[in-house]
Amino acid sequence: MTQPIQRVAVVGAGNMGSGIAQKSAQEEFDVQMVDRELQWVERGQSIIANFLEEAVERRIFSPAQVEAIQGRITGVVGVENTAENTDLVIEAVFEDFDVKTAVFTALDEACGEGTILASNTSSLSVNALAEATGRPDRFVGLHFFYHPAKNRLVEVIPAKASSPETIEKVVQYCKMLGKVVIVCADRPGFVVNRFFVPWLNEACLLLEEGAANAAQIDAIACKAFRIGLGPFGLMNLTGPPIALHSTDYLAEQLHTPRYTGAANLRALVEANEQWDVSEDAGYSDEQYTAVSERLLGVVFGVAAQIVEEDICSMEDVDRGAKVGLRWARGPFEMMNRIGVGEACRMAAAYAETAGQGWSVPAFFTQQGTTPWDFSYVDTTVQDGVATITINRPEAMNALNVTVVGQLTQAVAAANANDAVHTIVLDGAGKAFVAGADVKFFVDKIRADAIPDIYDFTAEGHELLNMLETSSKTTVALTTGLALGGGLELALACDYRIGTRRTQFRFPETSIGIYPGLGGSQRPARICGIPVARWAVLAGNFMDANTAADLGLVTHLVDVAGVDACIKTLASEGKPTEKYPGQPANPASPVAKFASTFFTDANMAVLMNGDCPEGFDKEEKIVARQIKSLSFTAPIGLRMASDLIDATATTDLQAGLKLELDGLHTIFSTKDALEGLSALIENRRPTYTNQ
Repeated sequence: MTQPIQRVAVVGAGNMGSGIAQKSAQEEFDVQMVDRELQWVERGQSIIANFLEEAVERRIFSPAQVEAIQGRITGVVGVENTAENTDLVIEAVFEDFDVKTAVFTALDEACGEGTILASNTSSLSVNALAEATGRPDRFVGLHFFYHPAKNRLVEVIPAKASSPETIEKVVQYCKMLGKVVIVCADRPGFVVNRFFVPWLNEACLLLEEGAANAAQIDAIACKAFRIGLGPFGLMNLTGPPIALHSTDYLAEQLHTPRYTGAANLRALVEANEQWDVSEDAGYSDEQYTAVSERLLGVVFGVAAQIVEEDICSMEDVDRGAKVGLRWARGPFEMMNRIGVGEACRMAAAYAETAGQGWSVPAFFTQQGTTPWDFSYVDTTVQDGVATITINRPEAMNALNVTVVGQLTQAVAAANANDAVHTIVLDGAGKAFVAGADVKFFVDKIRADAIPDIYDFTAEGHELLNMLETSSKTTVALTTGLALGGGLELALACDYRIGTRRTQFRFPETSIGIYPGLGGSQRPARICGIPVARWAVLAGNFMDANTAADLGLVTHLVDVAGVDACIKTLASEGKPTEKYPGQPANPASPVAKFASTFFTDANMAVLMNGDCPEGFDKEEKIVARQIKSLSFTAPIGLRMASDLIDATATTDLQAGLKLELDGLHTIFSTKDALEGLSALIENRRPTYTNQ
């Protein structure tokens, strides 16, 4: 990998530009916030200050963190004064082609030849903008969603001339912002607006036709799409003029008269008013069917058109809806739920209504009633290295039945490929893998189907065993969040590469269960039993340095050094000692504390909730451990402790069998259901030791 982006400039200090600048500074990039006049730069800085002040009140950031974030943002007056050595400039000015190209002309002169230019645009042609920049190979379109410091979606739109290096660096920058990235083709509306904007306009047309009032249409849309705000409420929030401009633009660019802004929307904008959503929202069954089928029909049809035009994959369309719009399900997931045949009928009915320039893609009608298959695991092979990426960033790459099945197939294929000597596991987005799908466990417990949990976990063990016993060198790229099952997956690999953004944790005992994918076995064999107790029983968060000191991260590198590290490990081959049984750095504060606090002699006292002799329970580090243990489920804690103890007298395979053998017992407890349910419901569990 080439040197990653570090110095970022954002041109335009309005709501969008200041939000991009803020988010970049939060993630430790050096930021210039550029505008034409000092007053606009200062306004942008005050917008950021207000957001960060609110974040302090909500305890998201400390005052010291806010000071550091603001310290990374430099105000710059005049585009021509953008620093020459800037790595990436994001233009976020008014959505007008001529205004944007004038900015790019000035930037092309001010910036060094290595600077990448990007336009934050929701609609304009990226290819046309690229030609206007003077450096089309170092240009890319970006579409951040409002508010960019909060909304996790970004669409990356390469121009035809964008170099692979440009795309790679910009995608990496977006991922380092913690964004879910959709790389898509340069077509009007890109991905999300392509189906979302016609959905808004169709709501206006339904109102115009008298199918229902605005409040009823909103209520029906909320139910049909499982969303919190209907189309009229959303337009009131973002501004009806944006909806009108967007839908007129799509109508013109796509030669689709149906998308021309509805007359009532046009009149509303001319009168500078908002939609009246105060009427009675109660609706009849007939109204529900008429409105919901029309709104679903347009979304289903356009989603299929996006895939047919090769703008992006089905999975990315769904990702856009769930992450960018916060819909409960994406269009293709909704089709599977309703029935693909029924969804196609709705799209065909909409096609008849829409008329000229609108048709249902052939692959959609040919699908019949067969559900769509989704792929969440991607494999690439280059120079003998198979990189297997879990691509489910909208769910933090959580492990479910589908993901485990697809991962197993991918690892088996890599193991069987004689051209592959190294397997690298990676996670798309900000997480490696943020654990297992907790809702699956809750649903199975409530359905009295605990054997299904056992089978799922046993399949996970088979996957991890394939990594454990692989003849290839196996590497986990734990360069983000690795929790629970994700951390267990990583520990089955020979090596774990971390960066400063790495975070590890075993949360299981605090949610009513114990780690069931090797988490009670591998940590103790890697860094010793006392340290494993510190990590697993007390569920302590581990930053990159702590994880490296303990040996759970084997190689801690800068982001720029990840590729070189993989090459080195690939050439060195498998480790001579995967399970040394002691911390990598025994002298580190955490290792020293854990090895004296979580000794065999102290465990009976600690399991009883008391402070061991020789320690001051008022001391912060001691008090935190006792408090953490007090928040755990007693049965889960006891079983986890026994399983860790078993590592002293068993080999790995025997220990893993013990872990599996206890699953029915732990998932049958009331505390397991309580802890897992509390996690989903975002509340603190109350355990009864039952």
